[in-house]
Amino acid sequence: MSGPTLTVGPGVIREMVRLAAFEVPGVAKVGRGGPPWRALAGRAVSARVRNDRVEVRVWIVARPGHPLGPLVAQVRSAVAATVERLLGLELGAVTVLVDGVGG
Repeated sequence: MSGPTLTVGPGVIREMVRLAAFEVPGVAKVGRGGPPWRALAGRAVSARVRNDRVEVRVWIVARPGHPLGPLVAQVRSAVAATVERLLGLELGAVTVLVDGVGG
């Protein structure tokens, strides 16, 4: 006899990743930088499950004055904690792309 299973949809994964990234100090926006038409290039967060592992890609805009290396590491860590602890899924990869600096 097996217990209940939890299925998490990709939309839930994307929203949880977006919220985790946005909570990191130094992240001005989860999304693409530049003119508004660049938002048409795709979603700010993509997530897919491959071989029972979640692969995440997230675009952010950094606040001015924040060192980008540590900021990316903090976003990666926050996203990993969300995927593994809150969603209970195994993490495959997290790619953080800084697409601009500004408010």
